[in-house]
Amino acid sequence: MPGMNSGLNSDNPTVVAAFRSALLHQGIIVLVIFGVLAVAWLAIREWSPGPRRGPARNRGPARLATAEPAGRQLLRTGFGILWIVDGLLQAQPAMAAGLPSQVIKPAAASSPGWVQHIVNWAGTSWSYHPIQAGAAAVWIQVGIGVWLIAAPRGPWSRLAGLASVGWGLVVWVFGEAFGGIFAPGLTWLFGAPGAVVFYCAAGALIAGPERGWRTAQLGRTILSVLGLFFIGMAVLQAWPGRGFWQGHGSGGTLTGMVRSMAATPQPSLLAGWVSSFASFTAAHGFAVNLFAVVALAVTGTGLLTAGGGRPGLLRLTIGVTVGLCLADWVLIEDFGFFGGLGTDPNSMIPMALVVVAGYLALTRPVPAAVPAAVPAAGADPPEPRRRDQLRPVRLARAFGAASTGAVLAIWAVAIIAVGAAPMAMAQTSRNADPILAQAIDGNAAPLDFTAPAFALTDQYGRRASLAALRGKVVLLTFLDPVCTSDCPVIAQEFRQADQMLGRASRGVELVAIVANPLYRSVGYVQAFDRQERLTALANWHFLTGSLPQLQQVWKNYGVQAQILPAGGMIAHSDVAFVIDGGGHTRTELDFDPGPGTASTESSFAAELTSAAQRTLKQS
Repeated sequence: MPGMNSGLNSDNPTVVAAFRSALLHQGIIVLVIFGVLAVAWLAIREWSPGPRRGPARNRGPARLATAEPAGRQLLRTGFGILWIVDGLLQAQPAMAAGLPSQVIKPAAASSPGWVQHIVNWAGTSWSYHPIQAGAAAVWIQVGIGVWLIAAPRGPWSRLAGLASVGWGLVVWVFGEAFGGIFAPGLTWLFGAPGAVVFYCAAGALIAGPERGWRTAQLGRTILSVLGLFFIGMAVLQAWPGRGFWQGHGSGGTLTGMVRSMAATPQPSLLAGWVSSFASFTAAHGFAVNLFAVVALAVTGTGLLTAGGGRPGLLRLTIGVTVGLCLADWVLIEDFGFFGGLGTDPNSMIPMALVVVAGYLALTRPVPAAVPAAVPAAGADPPEPRRRDQLRPVRLARAFGAASTGAVLAIWAVAIIAVGAAPMAMAQTSRNADPILAQAIDGNAAPLDFTAPAFALTDQYGRRASLAALRGKVVLLTFLDPVCTSDCPVIAQEFRQADQMLGRASRGVELVAIVANPLYRSVGYVQAFDRQERLTALANWHFLTGSLPQLQQVWKNYGVQAQILPAGGMIAHSDVAFVIDGGGHTRTELDFDPGPGTASTESSFAAELTSAAQRTLKQS
C-alpha cells in the first residue's frame, strides 16, 4: 500500500519528542479550558440573583424524576472508561510514526483491494501528519470518554452517544479495515467483527430515546441479536478448511495466533500463560476448536431464547458468556494492548459490557414516571423568544444554572476540539509535515557566509554561473545523472518544492551540479532531466563541466564524490544549500532522502520550501 509509511522507526527520537511536546501543550490548553469553565460557572452562580422566595408554584405537568436505567448506565460509564483507556493507549510514544505501517496496514493486508484502497487513504493522511494525527486520536477519544461519563441524562448524554457512534465508525473503517469482515480467516476468537462495532452499538443505545429502556423489549432484542451473532460465529468457526480443525501435534491458525501474541513484549507471567495455552492448542487443536464451536453455539442459543421466563438459566447463560469472553481476552487476545502499539483492549470487554447491559435491560426495566399532581391555578410567565434566549446575559445565566455534568460535557467537547482542530488544519495542506525530514536528517543548519562562486555549463550547453543568478534565491544540490536511488528522489523533492512555492518560485532558481566524475557530459544531464520530467521547469539548471572544474566546486562546498569499488556506483554527499540574492549561504540541509516514501519526499520538499520562503523574506 504505497504512501502508508513514513519510512521511520516507530521509536524515532525526533518524532517521539515532537509527539510528546504536542500532547503536553494541548494538555495545558485542556487544563486551562477546564479552569476557565470552572471559574466562570462558579462566579455566575455566586453573583447571579437567587430564586425568589415564597410559596412554591407548579409551572406545568412536571414528572417525578426516575433513576437512569441500569443497563444504560453500564454502557455509558463502561464505554466512557474504555474510550479514555483507548485515548491513553494512543498516547504511547510509538503511535505517531508506527500506527500506519504497523497497525493500520497489517489490519487491511488480507482484505480485498477496494478495502486496502480506502484504508490506504487514511494511513497516508496519518503518515503525512503523524504528530497532529496522533494527538488528535488521543484527545478525541479522551473527550468522548469524559463526555459519556459526565452526562447521565438529557440531550448532552444522547449527543455523547452519537459522538461515540461517529468516531467509532471512523476507527472501524479506517483503523480496523471494517473489522476484517472482508478478509479470510474471520473468527470471533481473534476479535471479529472488530471491537469498535460494540462501541458503535453502545453509542446508538445511549443516543436512543430513554423510553426504550422502560420495558423488557429492548433487553430481549439486544440479547436476541447477540444470540444470532454467536451462533453465526459458531458456524464460521466450525467451517472446514479454515485452519481451525488442526489435529494432534499439528500447528494451525489458532496456534499461530496465540504464539504471535505470546511474543509480544509484556509481563513474563502473562507471557507464560499465553505460551502454555499455545502449546496446549498445538497438542490438542481439534479439541480446543470443538470446545469453541460448542461454547459459541450454546451461549448463542441461550441468548436467543433469553425471554423464555427462566431466570436461573438466563443468569447462567450470561455468566458463561462473560466467562468465555474473559477467557478469550486473556488466553488468545492477550489483553490486546501490549507491545507499544495496542490501540484498545480488543473486542471481548466491549462485547461483555453489551451482553450484561442487555441482561439488565431485560430484567430491570425502568417504568415511566408518574405525573405529578394537577398544577395550581395561575398563569405561567411567557416563554422567552428564541432571539432573547441567545442574548449574552441570558446565556450566561443559563450556563450558571447548568449542572456539573453539563459543564463537564462542555469541557469534553472542548477536549475533542483541541485534538481535532490541528488535524483538520493539517489536512488542508497536501504537503507532509517537515518533521519527517528532520527526523531522518536532523534540523537545517543556519549559516551566513559568501557562497563559493562557480562557472559551469548547463543542460543546454550554455555557460552558467552563480554570479548570473544574483538577485534570486538559489536552491543548490549535487546529483549523479546516472544514479537510480537517491538522486531521482532528490530531484523530485526539488520539483515539488517549486510547485509548493507557487508564484514565489519566480524569485527562486533550482540548481543541481553533477556529482559523478565519470558520467558528466551534457547528454547524461539531458537524459536525467527527461527521465525526471524536469525539462518543463524554466528555473531548473543542471550544471556540469570538466573534471577539474567539478572537483573544485565539490571541494568548495564540502561535497565528496568518489567511485565505489568496481565502478558500479558513485558515492557522494546528499546535501542542499539555500543561497540568498546577495550570494550568501543562509541554510544547509542534510538531504539524504532515507526511504524515499511519498510522505518523506513531500516532507523534504516542504522543508526546502520553508527554507526558501524564509530567505525570500530576508532578502
